[in-house]
Amino acid sequence: MKTNITVAALCLLTLTACQRKAEKLAEFSGHIFVFNYRLSKANYVVTLRPTAPLPEGGVAIARFENPRGGEALVTQAKLYPKMEKIVLESPNLQCVREGRSYAVKIDLADAKGTVLQQLDTKVLATIDQSILPANSIVAGPAYDMNPKVFKAGGVIDLSPVQDCPA
Repeated sequence: MKTNITVAALCLLTLTACQRKAEKLAEFSGHIFVFNYRLSKANYVVTLRPTAPLPEGGVAIARFENPRGGEALVTQAKLYPKMEKIVLESPNLQCVREGRSYAVKIDLADAKGTVLQQLDTKVLATIDQSILPANSIVAGPAYDMNPKVFKAGGVIDLSPVQDCPA
């Protein structure tokens, strides 16, 4: 009887030793707003530095606060075990306001969708998006002048996006 209890205890100890402890898979290495005047767009760019091997087939799911309001903007990137950097870029934004911080939430999940780590941060806008025109100043692969900006008669329309929430 004692032998059975000892064997059961050893099996239980072995199983608990094999369980992977919840570990930090990655940490923030950078976050910024990128403003591209030529294309008249703004994006969040967030980078993570892996601190442990990433799960094969896993994903990083980023939820960016929408400066225009409404639902968060979601993007995801595949994870690979030997990645040296994870880069997450938001879809194009409108209405970014200087001096305001915007929330970013990131889930790192395995191939089955189980969340292994959650990261949260805020990204401070140091420039107001009103510096960008509402329309891209170039169009097409040859970067031709955009006729929505450079109009007939030499009129140039560099007005920013209108109707942003206060």
